[in-house]
Amino acid sequence: MEAWFALLVGIFFTVAVYLLLSKFIIRVLLGVAILGNAVNLLIFTAGRLTRDVPPVIAGGADTLVGPAANALPQALILTAIVISFSFFAFLLVLSWRAYDDLQTDNTDEMRVAEPVSEPAPPLGY
Repeated sequence: MEAWFALLVGIFFTVAVYLLLSKFIIRVLLGVAILGNAVNLLIFTAGRLTRDVPPVIAGGADTLVGPAANALPQALILTAIVISFSFFAFLLVLSWRAYDDLQTDNTDEMRVAEPVSEPAPPLGY
């Protein structure tokens, strides 16, 4: 089962990097969202996929009776979900404002900060 999740993490990372290298802002936003999901799945897979009981110590006992699930990857993933959602919301608003001002989502056409008197850099190599 972990091999399938490792393959899925690789596919997510591949798709995310492909989308992040695009020149359109919408694709970059989708790449950021998929990259966040890939990292969450990577942490989840690294924390071992088991069907153990929750790490709760029974009343009157000092230690756990048997094997228990690791709560640290779950806490890390929950924190990463909140952070990635807030980062995605910030990027969404930022791209919306850029589109509203420049009327384009193509990064090659977003050359407002470059001086007009100098020649434009090459668009491709």
